Amino acid sequence: MELTLILIFVIGYLAIAFEHPLKINKTAPALLIGVLTWTAWVLWGTNDIHHITEYLSHHLSDTAEILFFLMGAMTIVEVVDSHQGFKVITNRIKTKDSRKLLWIISILAFFMSAVLDNLTATIVMVSLLRRLVHDRNQRIFFVSMVVVAANAGGAWSPIGDVTTTMLWIGGQITASNIIMTLIVPSIVCMAAPLIYLGFKMKGEIKRDDYDYEKAEEEESVKGSKLMFFLGVGGLLFVPVFKTITHLPPYMGMLLSLSVVWIVSELLHIDKTEEEKKPYTALHALTKIDVASVLFFLGILLAITALESTHILQGLAKWMNDTINNDDGIVVTIGLLSAIVDNVPLVAASQGMYALATETINPEVYKYAMEHKDLIDQGMIVYTDGVKYYLQDARLWEFIAYCAGTGGSALIIGSAAGVAAMGMEKIDFMWYAKRITILALIGYAAGILAFFVIQPMFSHF
Repeated sequence: MELTLILIFVIGYLAIAFEHPLKINKTAPALLIGVLTWTAWVLWGTNDIHHITEYLSHHLSDTAEILFFLMGAMTIVEVVDSHQGFKVITNRIKTKDSRKLLWIISILAFFMSAVLDNLTATIVMVSLLRRLVHDRNQRIFFVSMVVVAANAGGAWSPIGDVTTTMLWIGGQITASNIIMTLIVPSIVCMAAPLIYLGFKMKGEIKRDDYDYEKAEEEESVKGSKLMFFLGVGGLLFVPVFKTITHLPPYMGMLLSLSVVWIVSELLHIDKTEEEKKPYTALHALTKIDVASVLFFLGILLAITALESTHILQGLAKWMNDTINNDDGIVVTIGLLSAIVDNVPLVAASQGMYALATETINPEVYKYAMEHKDLIDQGMIVYTDGVKYYLQDARLWEFIAYCAGTGGSALIIGSAAGVAAMGMEKIDFMWYAKRITILALIGYAAGILAFFVIQPMFSHF
């Protein structure tokens, strides 16, 4: 039975990895393996169907939290964008110096990714660069560096990258600790290739003439500034809401969405239904990437099937026996995320390594608190001989960094890269020849920074 599940997952995973040559959207095979793994367990595994459906219901509730969170965030971003809210920032960039522009757009992408997410930040920055850089060869280079910056920016924020969000919702990390621990390594990951390029790049970029006065007038149309600050503020409020109420993050996201929704309706209350339709949350819901949401659903269902049948635990034991070093395993996971999607890799990591918190595993947590002298960087070996990792353990923080930034090494290695590839038709080999080494420089520099910074903020 285990071999059947592994074959289903591997074949489906290959279909996802080769989405472009196969010309089959990755969502379809993701949903297929999500259903088939559980079906195979029912047909060729235990006959206790009640036991299996209980497992499925338990995991589905955790998965639903992530999906509702993503849908809420996507909808808020679409409402802000429909009000031209992002022009509040983009219309103020006027420089033609290539090095200066590269730093500006990279820093913008970095922090925008942390507040929104790396996919949204990339889409916004590509739209901006189409106005700022006329020459396509110059523009795709800038767009590619945006991918590196956006992935670095998403890694340190609990709402910036779906993998960090998964670790946050799963209880492996806390918002405040991941920000303090990863913000410097993430900045180094972005800055290292930019410093290198500072010695290589020169000259000015080619750009079209642009009417900035007209653009600035457009900002005030239909409450763009209000919606920008309300939307961004709502997203930033989510970690605060969780800290205050201890409710799941998706509750805070839905609260922010409801406020943005109400304000967007009130802004256009004097318009007819047809006139205000493009600015409403209802219209935004039709524009969000539902395929990506279903992709996450399929992948997470498949991963939870492998976890429930203890296949992932077996993989963890094999990797520990083979590599025998947590840091080496996590660095490998980060590099693998450049080849395959980082979402299933992180989901697999969550299943591979046991989490011990006061609510999830109270006996192990109590044992850890009574034997604090045995805790090593957030890890403790319980009496059953199994390694358990506490919340905010170094392992979880390192996974967040490596999985979030390692995907920049290839254009297909992240959602941001795939979006940039589709929007600007960036060739896979062009990116590999010109950007991969830059991304790896940033990845390695960030890892070194992590080893220096992490002990300063460690609880253990």
